[in-house]
Amino acid sequence: MTAPYIFKPDIKKITLGENTIAFYEWPKLVNTPKAHVIMVHGLGEHMGRYTHVALALNQAGYAVSGYDHVGHGLSTGVRGDMAASGQLVDDLKRVVMMHKQENASSPLVLLGHSMGGTVVSMYAGARPERIRRLINLEGFGLASTRPSQAPGRYAKWLNEVKAARQGELNLRTYKDSEAVAQRLIKTNPRLSLDKALWLAQHWSKPNAQGEWEILGHPAHKVINPYLFRVEEMLAIYQSISAPVLNVEASENDLEKWWQGKYKLEEFHERLKSIKDIRSVTIAQAGHMMHHDQPLDLAQHIEAFLQHT
Repeated sequence: MTAPYIFKPDIKKITLGENTIAFYEWPKLVNTPKAHVIMVHGLGEHMGRYTHVALALNQAGYAVSGYDHVGHGLSTGVRGDMAASGQLVDDLKRVVMMHKQENASSPLVLLGHSMGGTVVSMYAGARPERIRRLINLEGFGLASTRPSQAPGRYAKWLNEVKAARQGELNLRTYKDSEAVAQRLIKTNPRLSLDKALWLAQHWSKPNAQGEWEILGHPAHKVINPYLFRVEEMLAIYQSISAPVLNVEASENDLEKWWQGKYKLEEFHERLKSIKDIRSVTIAQAGHMMHHDQPLDLAQHIEAFLQHT
């Protein structure tokens, strides 16, 4: 097998109130890294799935770390609304503060994918002085909303929270790790079988009945009760002072996800609120670009960090 399969991070648990998060730190390949990149994953994922990108960035001279969101991967705990942005940003704040204590002289770069891209952007707008660069991998945010949607949104959230507390929300189980790998390939046909099998070992584990279940808590499927306010996100974008790299996949699914209610052109219009931004497209890749083209992605990131 190739190097990424044996390039293992050191994983330690960090206590956050009643929860703990799994913090990943990949081996430094140079004594003095050019910068420290903290990666933040998307909804339903975990940081182990970013190992290929971590290896490429390490080989380019960067220190790389990341963490599993509460209710994901190796992190423990559960929240009633797993995607509540304020809680996720607060978790990132604590990780950043830990970095500052341990690596005071190292420039800090935040990288977020999907939901994680929105989280790092919100933090960068709230604490612009604490980061050197920001990288957003298809962190599109959400479609615009109307106040009239609030009652129905809260009603749906209450119903889902109740179902989660009663154990009615469950993640599907699989007969073995190969079945998990085939599930990954079905979602992303670009995955080779060997990579899918490796990912399956990091995304799932056997339960007491011998079936393989996805790591994490099903409560992360509960919706966020709060409406997404575009005006607030634009104000956050305006507050970001660090240079920003926006990365998109050539095979973009934004409009399919939102059934035309939110289009790529609208996202690009929002990005105009950021003072210093450049965009690149990863060829032959979908939303999971860190699986599809990890080396190409890392090269774009390195070029951005060197250029700025």
